[in-house]
Amino acid sequence: METSMAVFRGKEIRKTIHNNEWWFSVADVVVVLTDSTDPRQYLKKMRRRDPVLDSNWGTICTPLQLRSPDGKMRKTNCANTEGIFRIIQSIPSSKAEPFKRWLAKVGYERVQEIEDPELASKRTKAIYRAKGYSDAWIEKRTRGIAIRAELTDEWQKRGVKGEPEYAILTSEISKAAFGLTPSEYKNLKGLERENLRDHMNDLKLIFSMLGEAATTEISRKKDAQGFGENKTAARKGGKIAGDARKKLEKETGDKVVSPGNYLTEPESRKRLSRKKRSEPK
Repeated sequence: METSMAVFRGKEIRKTIHNNEWWFSVADVVVVLTDSTDPRQYLKKMRRRDPVLDSNWGTICTPLQLRSPDGKMRKTNCANTEGIFRIIQSIPSSKAEPFKRWLAKVGYERVQEIEDPELASKRTKAIYRAKGYSDAWIEKRTRGIAIRAELTDEWQKRGVKGEPEYAILTSEISKAAFGLTPSEYKNLKGLERENLRDHMNDLKLIFSMLGEAATTEISRKKDAQGFGENKTAARKGGKIAGDARKKLEKETGDKVVSPGNYLTEPESRKRLSRKKRSEPK
């Protein structure tokens, strides 16, 4: 299942592909439109105010796996474009109309992406540029997304049963590659809901790709079947990246794993600062 973040006026809305269309986190939409600090309570009151919506809630909403602020995949009430439009009708907000236009655009873009998958890659790159990432970083990040997709496709073929097993195998790769699970790594970087890889520099992205690409290759060569055998492959693939990381650290004297992030300063600006510091005086 493909999951990602959409951004409306600087605020993130979790979304996922279900039945070949985008489904959006209902709670995130409520936060965006109302600035509520307790979207669950807001939804309860809203449903009481709108008996028709309440009686159709099970049809409009479907619990789908989305990444929660603690980094774990959890079932979250989601609705497709049509369902979100219905929910918006019960939310008095000045942001409703621009949000409807944004939502219609996002839904239409998904139809275009199904017809031409290359558009998805182009849009991803455009979003990262808008967030302040350099083209060099973006190329590595998008390549990493493709390698990750290839790995999860391979897991699916080999009997791994989606989340949470994907998350466990990913943790095995990360632990062997970096000495930290993804949740531990996010804590080190001071991240909450943010995507960990969006706060990795070039080297970390490269070692992430190496670990996942190696895991894919080992799974194929060993014909790993089921969760147990793929867990072994994940450890071996991660170790290949971990060994390479340790060799680089020994040669340079610098640690690859660090608490650095791009929360306050964009990647492209940090890259420029590093370049200036490395230039001869």
